Amino acid sequence: MNKRQTRIFALASTAISALVFLVLTIDSHRQFPELTNADAITPQVTHGKDVWHKYNCINCHTLFGEGAYYAPDLTKITQHRGEAYLKAYMRDPSNFYDEEIHRRLMPKQDLSEEEINDLIIFLDWVANVDNQGWPPRPILVTNSFAQHQPGADVTTDPSVTPVDSGSDPRALGEKLFNTAVPSCNACHSIAPGVTMAGPTMAGLLDRAEQTLASDEYTGEATDVEGYIRESIVSPSAHLVPGSMFSADGVSFMPTTYPESLTEEQIDQLVAYLTSLK
Repeated sequence: MNKRQTRIFALASTAISALVFLVLTIDSHRQFPELTNADAITPQVTHGKDVWHKYNCINCHTLFGEGAYYAPDLTKITQHRGEAYLKAYMRDPSNFYDEEIHRRLMPKQDLSEEEINDLIIFLDWVANVDNQGWPPRPILVTNSFAQHQPGADVTTDPSVTPVDSGSDPRALGEKLFNTAVPSCNACHSIAPGVTMAGPTMAGLLDRAEQTLASDEYTGEATDVEGYIRESIVSPSAHLVPGSMFSADGVSFMPTTYPESLTEEQIDQLVAYLTSLK
């Protein structure tokens, strides 16, 4: 290739690259309104974003992987934590975690109810943005705050019935436990004595039996399987007195599973949970 051919090749390559870049840029901007759920940007979303900046949330948290990485990424937080939980947590985080155990305790910001409400609406808008899988591995809200009770064995409960692979409903339920939206393992551990946003699932069967036998039970279930199903589809049917997992008569458990899971999937999840003796 002589100098003239080299020059032509370089110019043509540059022109083609610039054209491809321009086309991709235009196409990206064409998709932005849909990808970012722009139609859902309300005054409350905008105010929630202002609250996010006002209290410098990004100094500790990240959105879409951008931020301080000191505390969990909140890109999908509303898919992991329900509104009731988030409101109670923002009002006073110290009710949920102990600084001596977790070290990184979120400060009490004294947000107004309007600020809390709009911040959650903003975070819900963020959670519904099509981020196309980015960040690929966000900081999870799962193990960061696992509370190990004194003397607790944090390994998997040896009394848990082994789950076979294949079409066993328990195996399918175990997969759902880890992959449902929101995922159960984002709030619940299966290790004895490990409290997260929800109680540990270890020993669930025994606790369910005790609850059903108690005079304080307010639900409609008549057996353990029914009680576990009720806890999934109607979590506020029975609230454990004095529990940190509810506020103002509302459970922190998400109420979306009846819509996001089929009846068969709920049966599989119940089958798995009843194996956690």
